[in-house]
Amino acid sequence: MALDSTSHLPKETLDFAHRMFDAARTGNSELLLAAVDAGLPVDMMNDDGNTLLMLAAYSGHHTLVQSLLTRKANPNKLNDRGQSPLAGAVFKGEDEVVKVLVEGGADPRLGTPNAIESARMFGKEGMLRLFGAGEGEGAGALLPDGTSVSIRRGP
Repeated sequence: MALDSTSHLPKETLDFAHRMFDAARTGNSELLLAAVDAGLPVDMMNDDGNTLLMLAAYSGHHTLVQSLLTRKANPNKLNDRGQSPLAGAVFKGEDEVVKVLVEGGADPRLGTPNAIESARMFGKEGMLRLFGAGEGEGAGALLPDGTSVSIRRGP
């Protein structure tokens, strides 16, 4: 359920949805997980296509990410910009979130840029090993704006 397709809903319902997205961003597990357990769709999206999992991952809440995955959140759901929760966690340097997402089935080859490309852009060799990236895989990535990124080793 994306918020942009719900403009016909009552203000109270939309306010509730916004509180849930805020709970994902701030790591308010108690509030968010109670709502999910009561029937809130675990893969609910905001008007940018970000899921609760994406917001929790990007904000570094590894325990909440694990709890959402346990409740069957899709670790490979891309937002409207083609970004994955895993690539977002790589970008933010959230190592614990990255590990939880990989263990939860996140595919490092999905999205633009994908997690492997992001790890290569930021020189995160440990993450590349975790992803099983081949030598040179992810080099020459394209950013969402179409800009090419080439990675060179050494000076």
